[in-house]
Amino acid sequence: MTGATTQVSKIVNAPREMAYCAFVDPAALVAWLPPGEMTGEMHAFDPTEGGGFRMSLVYPASEKENRGKTTEKTDTFTARFVELSPFERIVQMVNFESDDPAFAGEMTMVMTFTEAEGGTDVSITCQNIPPGIRLEDNEAGCRLSLEQLARWLEQDNDR
Repeated sequence: MTGATTQVSKIVNAPREMAYCAFVDPAALVAWLPPGEMTGEMHAFDPTEGGGFRMSLVYPASEKENRGKTTEKTDTFTARFVELSPFERIVQMVNFESDDPAFAGEMTMVMTFTEAEGGTDVSITCQNIPPGIRLEDNEAGCRLSLEQLARWLEQDNDR
């Protein structure tokens, strides 16, 4: 473990309850979490403390470079919910499935939801990022996911 940490945040135009629920709903996670043109596939989901989920992020077929950590085109990971404080905070431990030891170990992710002018300030802090993940890539991926979360929540608000 590098002990490295990143933190990103974004104000989303939605109440804390909606933002929080987007992190504990498997269909929502598949819709907004995969960065860019990647897609998501949920394999298992248990939204309780001690439970968690297993998910794959799939690179698009158009991607020429094989960058997957689990297979050439997928990044599969498990997340265990350590803390679920409704509408305030989620702590999860994330493990990437990879034969490469550079991706081994457990990364902590802390999501916080704070009321802010214009909606909710959603913050993601990643701690103990595996050394195989470049910090700038981790930060960019989290930032992109939060942008996608904001768009997804705004669509949900329009319904």
